Amino acid sequence: MKRAVITAAILLFVIANSLAQQFVVATYNIRYDAASDTGNLWKDRYPHLVQLIKFHGFDIFGTQEGLKHQLEDIRKNLPGYAYIGVGRDDGKDGGEHSAIFYNTARFDVVKQGDFWLAPNTDIPNKGWDAALPRVCSWGLFKDKDTGFEFLLFNAHFDHVGVEARKESARLIIKKADELSSGTPMIITGDFNVDQHNESYHVLNNSGEVTDAYELAPLKYAPNGTFNGFDIKRKSDSRIDHIFLSKHFRAVRYGILTDSYQAKLPSDHFPVMAEIRY
Repeated sequence: MKRAVITAAILLFVIANSLAQQFVVATYNIRYDAASDTGNLWKDRYPHLVQLIKFHGFDIFGTQEGLKHQLEDIRKNLPGYAYIGVGRDDGKDGGEHSAIFYNTARFDVVKQGDFWLAPNTDIPNKGWDAALPRVCSWGLFKDKDTGFEFLLFNAHFDHVGVEARKESARLIIKKADELSSGTPMIITGDFNVDQHNESYHVLNNSGEVTDAYELAPLKYAPNGTFNGFDIKRKSDSRIDHIFLSKHFRAVRYGILTDSYQAKLPSDHFPVMAEIRY
């Protein structure tokens, strides 16, 4: 009997330790609050977007396109979460953000910062042939249970500039090298290019990170990641990605095609990966 109790205790310890060393990371373009989105207004869809996040248990996730009031709507309805990141227009609250939300019971923010995807990374500006200013927000996070630290970079690449997307990919790798010094890292975002594009390969073939899709033995990817609010749209084009450094192992990967009343919470599907370190 005593031996059985000891064995059970050891088993529980192993399971608890294993669970402590894994978490769910995601990326989600939430679509900015556009008055022209008739039938898909933010006030109607964000409650479902928040419920999706809760149900799938995102521990930490990058967002794209969120305006300040949208981020506050998510924060207020997602108890226990906070976010970091600035607006791309003024480095404060103006314009779209590449904000990172995180579970405050799970993670502490050790350091944080933002840089623009442009030759001049320090101020709001457009880079190369980009149509708009683009910002990358990052944080150094610490797992409260284990002390494990990792960097997470989150960005939204330009939708027009071909050169801007390639240079943005190179810039993130450069910044990651400068900031990481071997620290485990995750890169999330809407890259506006799919898995066949040169800019995607700048990241995936960098030797620094690999697409979680490629790493995960269990994949759920019934569609591409952009839907345009069209529930019948079908593609295999993944333009939203999660890249992981070699310190992580992907357990499962999913493009979450959840809908409500034949509608979609955003014009992109969120992408999630359960990862271990």
